[in-house]
Amino acid sequence: MLGALAGDIIGSRFEFNNHKSKQFELLVPQCTFTDDSVLTVAVADSLMSGEDYAAVLRRYYRRYPDAGYGGRFHQWARSPQMGPYNSFGNGSAMRVSPVGWFFDDLGRVLDEARKSAAPTHNHPEGIKGAQATAASIFMARRGCGKKEIKDYIQQTFNYDLQRNLDDIRPGYSFDVTCQGSVPEAIIAFLESNDFEDAIRNAVSLGGDSDTIACITGGIAEAFYGGVPEEIAENVLNILDPPLAEITRRFMGLSH
Repeated sequence: MLGALAGDIIGSRFEFNNHKSKQFELLVPQCTFTDDSVLTVAVADSLMSGEDYAAVLRRYYRRYPDAGYGGRFHQWARSPQMGPYNSFGNGSAMRVSPVGWFFDDLGRVLDEARKSAAPTHNHPEGIKGAQATAASIFMARRGCGKKEIKDYIQQTFNYDLQRNLDDIRPGYSFDVTCQGSVPEAIIAFLESNDFEDAIRNAVSLGGDSDTIACITGGIAEAFYGGVPEEIAENVLNILDPPLAEITRRFMGLSH
């Protein structure tokens, strides 16, 4: 999951200031963690503790109320009795990476991805985005090749992964839906040469840069065998101590 956090933090400064190039300084003082990281750590915490996803997501929201959540999530998190709101936003995919690491069976990964999304993102596209991301991570960490991952995701979730970044980039704009950002994030991974290259690919698309890089980073970490040491150290230092502590605990259990 550290790769997802790295993607969020590196992409954070480009979310509302898109940079359609792979040439940029990776980590600068303006980089920060956002709701993507907060809720990813929340899912990891829920998996380790066995506590209900919704309860943990709301608790993390209360700890980090200004992390940059969407309006509907704000409303949900502040209303304990409010149920899921049929969202197909990419929030379900941005927070799911721990699920891809925690279980050793693809069927269980798909089921838990659905459960992690369902408290808020119970629209079929919201569920699909979470499942496609978690499945990609699971397959990558189990040694599947890019073609195998690509074929499975296309056949199972009907995402178009035949496009390439050079074709997508010129006309791509801000899109927070799963169906408008998860396939692009997976393509950014598929065209990469290593972890850093995957993050640069994701940022270069523009759009919802931190979330696309978060999704890409989660898959790239699994495929390339981790996050480069310098990036990992910077990410853990940018997180606050409670988030970093849960992240380290989860990595110790799942890697």
